[in-house]
Amino acid sequence: MNWQEVIEKPELQDLPFKIVLTETGQILMTPVKVLHAAFQGEIEHLLRTLKQGGLALPVCAVATRRGTKVADVAWDSYERFARIRDETEAPIAPEICVEILSASNTAEEMKEKALLFLEKEAQEFWLCTEEGEMSFYNRTGKLAQSFLVPDFPATVEF
Repeated sequence: MNWQEVIEKPELQDLPFKIVLTETGQILMTPVKVLHAAFQGEIEHLLRTLKQGGLALPVCAVATRRGTKVADVAWDSYERFARIRDETEAPIAPEICVEILSASNTAEEMKEKALLFLEKEAQEFWLCTEEGEMSFYNRTGKLAQSFLVPDFPATVEF
């Protein structure tokens, strides 16, 4: 199965799960808690408020060498968005890709996802813990703060 087939299947619409596609076409679904959705909304809001010149996206599907991976939140410049806006899955990652950890995530899974997004031209990968603590990464490794959004808080609170 490919990502176009996944998004066109009526029975897969409006599921209370996050869906990703493996490199072999297998669909993986994980349930999303209310807290996850709250962090997702707050991070999107903060990106919209603090970063000009682009769009904050609540989710973004990216074609990677390991299948379709979906960032929980993303930020795309208007220029990059113009290149991917009509795609089913983005052939290049947004400049910022954010993942919100859940109990089912492993450190290894997050390392791989960061690598895959950075390989697809993301400039930064952010990680939010279940406590709202933020970590920022680029191709050189962990950053003290985001270079792209230096005013982004170290902890997301509601």
